[in-house]
Amino acid sequence: MSSVEVEQMSAFREYRADNWCWDRQNKSSDVHLSTNQLAAYFHIDAEEDSMGTAGVRGTQGFHEGEFYWEIIFTEPAFGTAVMVGVGTRKALLHTTNYQYINMLGMDDQSWGLSYKGTLWHNGTSQQYCQPFYENNTRIGILLNLYVGTLTFFKDGVNLGVAFKDLHHVGEDLYPLACSTAAETELELGVRSSRKLRLQDKCYSTILRHIGHNDNNIDILPLPHTMKHVLKVDRHNARL
Repeated sequence: MSSVEVEQMSAFREYRADNWCWDRQNKSSDVHLSTNQLAAYFHIDAEEDSMGTAGVRGTQGFHEGEFYWEIIFTEPAFGTAVMVGVGTRKALLHTTNYQYINMLGMDDQSWGLSYKGTLWHNGTSQQYCQPFYENNTRIGILLNLYVGTLTFFKDGVNLGVAFKDLHHVGEDLYPLACSTAAETELELGVRSSRKLRLQDKCYSTILRHIGHNDNNIDILPLPHTMKHVLKVDRHNARL
């Protein structure tokens, strides 16, 4: 279990490991997968008739819950774009006519982070973090579809919320990766998720409706243990 996983999952009341991988059926022909489908090899080479940017999609789409996964850049990234992120099933997985572009985020169907530290969505970009050129850089991706946020981590360090309102997309979101660079290798690491129990959803609903005074919790006709949990949840939300 990675340090990021410990940090992110320690507060989860229910947590499980996921086993999704890269999808053999939903990828560019320039992407080759390892036997266990965890490592994606991007063979982008104009001399071998590569026609553009190559992408690959995860086998699992996400609709409700919190999802965390890590992608390891086993070689230093280079070229126009090497990106990770999420997108709908409509997101492009390949470009033609020798278009070597920031494919994740080129339209409104995907949200991406480039190794150059820029975020892309709907054809626009903004600087988010420092570029990462190091060997074996580990990028963590936390997709929270309860509040609609997408957050990235670099080697265990939280880089902050990158995108918001993803819970309003209305479609499943899939892990994505793409590259314009020859011989790029991206490997899946930790994959994990949790979903709120009905009890947790009830706690969340109560906290949204009773204001910010702990006295409002004390007067609720609930067992003492439930009031304690509500106060702890409110305290954690303020941190």
